[in-house]
Amino acid sequence: MTDTTFDLIVIGGGPGGYVAAIRAAQLGMDVACVDKRASLGGTCLNVGCIPSKALLQSSHHYESARHDLAAHGVKLANVGLDLGAMMKRKDTVVDDLTKGSEFLLKKNKVTHVVGTAVITGAGQVTVAKSPRAKKQVLEAENLLIATGSDVAALPGVAIDEARIVSSTGALALKRVPKTLVVVGAGYIGLELGSVWRRLGAEVTVIEFLDHILPGMDREVARQMQRILERQGLSFRLASKVASAKATRGGVTLGIEPAGGGKAEALKADVVLVSVGRRPYTAGLGLETVGVATDERGFITVGSDFQTNVAGIFAIGDVIGGAMLAHKAEDEGVAVAEILAGQSGHVNYEAVPGVVYTWPEAAALGKTEDALKAEGVAYVAGKFPFTANARARCNADTEGFVKILADAATDRILGVHIVGPHAGDLIQEAVVAMEFGASAEDLARSCHGHPGLAESVKEAALAVAGRAIHI
Repeated sequence: MTDTTFDLIVIGGGPGGYVAAIRAAQLGMDVACVDKRASLGGTCLNVGCIPSKALLQSSHHYESARHDLAAHGVKLANVGLDLGAMMKRKDTVVDDLTKGSEFLLKKNKVTHVVGTAVITGAGQVTVAKSPRAKKQVLEAENLLIATGSDVAALPGVAIDEARIVSSTGALALKRVPKTLVVVGAGYIGLELGSVWRRLGAEVTVIEFLDHILPGMDREVARQMQRILERQGLSFRLASKVASAKATRGGVTLGIEPAGGGKAEALKADVVLVSVGRRPYTAGLGLETVGVATDERGFITVGSDFQTNVAGIFAIGDVIGGAMLAHKAEDEGVAVAEILAGQSGHVNYEAVPGVVYTWPEAAALGKTEDALKAEGVAYVAGKFPFTANARARCNADTEGFVKILADAATDRILGVHIVGPHAGDLIQEAVVAMEFGASAEDLARSCHGHPGLAESVKEAALAVAGRAIHI
């Protein structure tokens, strides 16, 4: 190989792309990873899941200091907010992790190329650092598209990242807005709405559907809405934003009932548009080589992640499905292993989703609505954190664990959690489902006491009607 020819060129340095590049290099391939950003990690690390989690943690500490610690006998006076310091810490976390990703590419001898990549032929990628810069042509036997996704637009609402912001702008506000309107009650909207509510903003969430957290178990969504309302967020469901006018003094939104009706005006200092994401394929050159996409612009792939063009593969947000970093990572590993002649695969039934509010919400597998729609007979076992000793000790008793098991075989079909550290607790269920475990398997597993995970065991026991501690 030369410095311009490789076994595999990965287009995109996000979680899916750089992980695929590393795994391919581990398997003996000569790999190049191309990304338009100098800092690796894609949207997730630079302007997505990592900075948002840093702010969620910092804002949680701030709120705890103001409202929660007194109950533990910790008395604090004159608790103040240094937003600049909070933002600086967030930036440091991002910087450290992007440098860590760069180190991992070097460690595995992956060639990191900075610039915008365009597929210009079979096995050929042209890269330019800027529109006027000299272009570099790279060639490889296989190409992997891992370009991720971009913010979905909302008709009539122009994002300026000042008054009307995307998640990117919401992570970099210079001051706490007095009023914030979040358009979209999904994962991102609720997380960022929670951050700014904790820091002092009056937050209103507008959702087109009649419930929050689309796609999650309805009982989880209802419980989360009640909890977030008690925390101070307000919700306007079954509503849509028809227009937005930004001025120096704020934003005026035109709000209408989703089913039609009279519009009304709603004013806010800042509006966060969080209505989903769309595949990032603009200018990639897909049409040049004939890579097929569906009606929504997602690249279509087969079970081996190969597109309709031999030698061109795609993973992550750009192929649709759950738009989650860890799903993209697993797909990246699978592609690398398939190219190496191994049997890489992804079990989509065991991919968890987590909302990092407090308490957290976590979902895995089928919801009750999905099972009913499919006509699957199931049994639900549920256990509340109010009956868990560790949750009581921690004063974090909101929520529950719910396990859905096949009525005939007892195989676990879905697990849904609202509560403290739900995102960590769900991992036990991920392993269980990956190995085809039954609710009885979880129920018979010994759990340390006192621990939050005992609620998972109790929910498994409840499937058979024999929970102990309630």
